[in-house]
Amino acid sequence: MLDKLALIEKRYEELHNAMADPAVSSNATRLREITREISGLEETVSKFREYKLVRDALEKTQAISRDESDEEMRVMAREEAAILETDASRKLEELRVLLLPKDLRDDKDVFVEIRAGTGGDEAALFAADLYRMYTRYAENKGWKVELVDENRTGLKGFKEVVFEIRGKGAFSRMKYESGVHRVQRVPVTEAQGRVHTSTATVAVLAEVDEVEVDVKPDDLKIDIFHASGHGGQNVQKVATAVRITHLPTGLVVTCQDQRSQLQNKIRAMGVLRARLYEMEVEKREREVIESRRSQVGSGERAEKVRTYNFPQDRMTDHRIGMSAHNLPKILDGDLDTIIDALISEDQSAKLKAAGVS
Repeated sequence: MLDKLALIEKRYEELHNAMADPAVSSNATRLREITREISGLEETVSKFREYKLVRDALEKTQAISRDESDEEMRVMAREEAAILETDASRKLEELRVLLLPKDLRDDKDVFVEIRAGTGGDEAALFAADLYRMYTRYAENKGWKVELVDENRTGLKGFKEVVFEIRGKGAFSRMKYESGVHRVQRVPVTEAQGRVHTSTATVAVLAEVDEVEVDVKPDDLKIDIFHASGHGGQNVQKVATAVRITHLPTGLVVTCQDQRSQLQNKIRAMGVLRARLYEMEVEKREREVIESRRSQVGSGERAEKVRTYNFPQDRMTDHRIGMSAHNLPKILDGDLDTIIDALISEDQSAKLKAAGVS
């Protein structure tokens, strides 16, 4: 691993030297390519240099603890060496993670689709709770949220809601939310006070560029209709809502939240491309990985990923066996601890599979 890191550092230095070449600095395209590659290597090289400094300091301190004639100095050196050894091990582990193949979608913006599952009105209310949880989480991260489409129920729930989250690293964290979420609580419509179990599905799709997914115009059926307000009332005299059907796959995307027909069409096409890209990714992964369910954050829609148990004030993530309390705080967007644990587990699994050492 250290040899590989040394080669990465050498490449990083070569790229910096190349930027000083007038032939490169005058070529805007080549300069952008080099700058992009440097940016991709920078974190790894910086961490590797930190590790080397700590390792060198550790070797010198260990020599003092062995060779110094003063007993007090040897004791101090051993204590310092123990601290440096811990620091070196931590930095080495961080470097192992940085060497893992990167998901090219991690810095992408995302579309999130939440659909009420089993449980009727209670499932729709739970879908609304999840929508609020994710919008609050996005606000906490400084990300922007825009509604794409919604299908509300009379009790302020959602049969379905689609929204976009824009911000640095949105997909890298939100991708772990894909799957079936389950809630156990007494519904507001339950007169007997019995606990019910309801579900909602969450799909997180990375936004993709037009060049990444080729959608042929002949494969699309586009319908224009009046946008509807809560409860189904028409709120616009001009038809601006757009429904796009992708004929080869049967995928249907609707967008009615933007002010103009063109804006709705652009947003709907964005969701469609994201869905088609996700379908292709899952197809490729199924061909390569037979046991897809073992993948943390793989987005398997049929898997129950999390349970929110209100009587016990407990959230359980079934993928990693993690439990946390204070559901009101979690549903108010306090998700970092959970997502950090999922990321850590995912990285550990990938390190083991890659045999990085």
